[in-house]
Amino acid sequence: MLTKRLPPLNSLRVFEAAARHLSFTKAAEELHVTPGAVSQQIKALEDYIGAPVFRRHKRALLLTDEAQASLPVLREGFDRLADAARLLSSRADSGKLTVSAAPSLAAKWLVPRLDSFHEMHPEVDVWISADMDVVDFSVDDVDVAIRYGPGGYENLVVEHLMAETIVPVCSPRLLLGDKPLKTPADLAEHTLLHDGSPDRDDSCPTWPMWLKAAGVTSVDGARGPKFNQSSLVIEAAVAGKGVALAKAQLALADLEAARLVVPFDMSSPSAFGYYIVHPHSRSTSPAVKAFKAWLHAEATDTPDSAKLAVAV
Repeated sequence: MLTKRLPPLNSLRVFEAAARHLSFTKAAEELHVTPGAVSQQIKALEDYIGAPVFRRHKRALLLTDEAQASLPVLREGFDRLADAARLLSSRADSGKLTVSAAPSLAAKWLVPRLDSFHEMHPEVDVWISADMDVVDFSVDDVDVAIRYGPGGYENLVVEHLMAETIVPVCSPRLLLGDKPLKTPADLAEHTLLHDGSPDRDDSCPTWPMWLKAAGVTSVDGARGPKFNQSSLVIEAAVAGKGVALAKAQLALADLEAARLVVPFDMSSPSAFGYYIVHPHSRSTSPAVKAFKAWLHAEATDTPDSAKLAVAV
């Protein structure tokens, strides 16, 4: 069978970056080349196919209709090439497993449990990549990721790990003293701690929403400091700096150790959950299989956060 000739792969890669940014300059920055080099690659592609892929309109860079239609197929092709490269490489460092997770989940849930995985699988070295950016498996050297979100991630193997619940938490010290925290109305005498993390689910209550649901009108729900990581909100609550609305799975260790308590029996399930995701090409990896099995076992052994909140 004759193999159909393809345009130069590098020209296609440059075109995909320029099309995504609609800018030669930004594409050059991403690819670590000069804008002139990007322009040359685009010209080489246009010469090869005999048609333009960009057009300029009022100083803006636009795609031709044909170029726009080709982009989804081209991106899928690069994803498949990346999967093929992973399969061909059969990584020599098969004992290394790189896991991507949000910093708060890594610090409060994943890392404290890793000793048990190492005891079960001493042959696997787990490398944790804690980053808020969503990993791009076609570019980043990551085997598996734990994502907090709605699920439904396309072109990846996706497994639900555990649900999440939002609960009010505070230091036990706030239940005592001159201004004891006994009812939601008592929040008027305490600092409200706000979770401003980028992965926050819009369906979960903010303090103004929570106070409205509790029937409290005498407390300004907007006051108090805001933190850009869920773990920082929890640490501030542990330190007695105020009352937080926390992700219960992340606060669980502190609740079990009595560093935190749930002062009010009001919890809210999150529409988001935690999901294990990885490329199809990693499905046969023994390290990935072992790590997924371990994660599911840990999630199963984790107490129901909603029941724990009610019991406190």
